[in-house]
This record gives sequence, structure tokens and C-alpha cells, in this order.
Amino acid sequence: MHFDVVFHVDQDAAALNMALTNITNYFEALVQEDYTAVLLVNGPAIRLMTADGEHAATIGALAARGLRVRVCRNAMRHFDVAPEALLPACEIVPAGVVELVDLQDKGFAYIKP
Repeated sequence: MHFDVVFHVDQDAAALNMALTNITNYFEALVQEDYTAVLLVNGPAIRLMTADGEHAATIGALAARGLRVRVCRNAMRHFDVAPEALLPACEIVPAGVVELVDLQDKGFAYIKP
């Protein structure tokens, strides 16, 4: 079975909390499997991806377990988030919606908590 997955967060802290719980559960359920898990953040949720944010430790720990964190450059510009303010785990992509389409085209399951 194919287990690659993208978790999409574009709103508030409640959605990010749910996504982080889902990701943790996903990792724990698939210990023996080979897959890629991506957290894609765009929209106002970009504000939650700063290195000094309340979710920094959890995201950092999940990234250390293999989570790939991708953030939308368009959202960063719109919500005035500088690249140097981001968590170290963040990878900037030009457009979050394009990244979602690309990942789904590659067979990634789409989860929006």
C-alpha cells in the first residue's frame, strides 16, 4: 500500500493542533512502513510557523522523525512573515496550492484536519 500523505493547514491554531496530533498518530501507526509525510501550511496559518511560536517544539520533534514542513511564499508575503522568522524545519515553496496539486498528482493522500 502507498502511504505518502500531505496534511494541509491554512487557518488557526486549533487546525494545526489537530494536524500535529494526526501526524503523530500516523507516525505511530506506520512504524514499519516507508512513506513521506508533508505538512503544507498556507493562508493565515503561516503565522503559526515561527521559530518562537507555541508549536515550535512539537513541529521540530516531528521533523526530526521525518516530517517535511512546506510553507507558502505567497502566504508569507501576504501575512508579512520573514523567512528568517520561520522554524528551521520549514521549506519555502512558491505557492502552497500548486504544491498541493503536485503532491496529489504524485499520489499523496490529502488530509485537512
